[in-house]
Amino acid sequence: MKLKSLLLGISLAAVSAFAATAETWKLAVTDVEGMERLQLEWGPFKEALEAATGDTFEFYAVNSRTAAAEALRGEAVDFVVSGPAEYVVINKITNATPLIGLGRPDYYCALIVRADSGINVPADLVGKSVAFGDIGSTSNMLCPMQVLADHGIDPVNDIERTHTSRNIAFEALNNGDIDALGMNAGTFIGVRNGQTELPYGFYKVIARSGDLPNDMIMAGAHVPTEAAEAMRDAILGSKAQVIAGITAHEENDKYVGMDLVAIEDSAYDYVRSMYSNAGYPQFDNFIGD
Repeated sequence: MKLKSLLLGISLAAVSAFAATAETWKLAVTDVEGMERLQLEWGPFKEALEAATGDTFEFYAVNSRTAAAEALRGEAVDFVVSGPAEYVVINKITNATPLIGLGRPDYYCALIVRADSGINVPADLVGKSVAFGDIGSTSNMLCPMQVLADHGIDPVNDIERTHTSRNIAFEALNNGDIDALGMNAGTFIGVRNGQTELPYGFYKVIARSGDLPNDMIMAGAHVPTEAAEAMRDAILGSKAQVIAGITAHEENDKYVGMDLVAIEDSAYDYVRSMYSNAGYPQFDNFIGD
């Protein structure tokens, strides 16, 4: 009886110790508005996080990138899933740090022209009209502008810049109303492959970026370093399950084939350069908000 009581006491003590160390964290995703969408699209990810870490995660819905930054600054949210352009600004104004990189396959941008345009290299775009996607988007605005800068073209002063939706931009390019598109390369391939009236060879890519810095899970500055590192290690130790949680919903298909990697702030210096070359050298505000 004494032995049984001793074992029971040890077991209860272990459970109590685990309960004492388990935490409850608030989690936000910057490009998903509303609690219903969060639960539907990212619920399996939250469950995988809880299984991997032993902690509890509660969704915190934000309706903008600015709202996510303010929530971090006010310590209303602890961890945020975000893109590289958003991270650079959030880091600047809140000192949040990157924790886990969501390594998206084929995440780069391209400059696209019509094959019959006579435009062969980025320098040929000086004085020409170039359309970009959403203002502030990493792969649809900042990245293609950086590609121009990498080839010696000032994306602010050397071209006629417009911003429009993907479908309108493609129609304008097809009709010759604009000279080039700067956009996410994967999106371009998807649209090109979906064409029924034009051959693949109608378009030509004249420049591509390297792979872009990862989307990430970032930790608020108020989260203890030890807790953030423990979460990072737990996620990396259960990456297959966490990846399965992220890719469970079709809205996250861009992550299919992804990997999870540890990352550091210096990986985002290239994005800071993008902001500077796009005419926003302070990167302390969200472009377009």
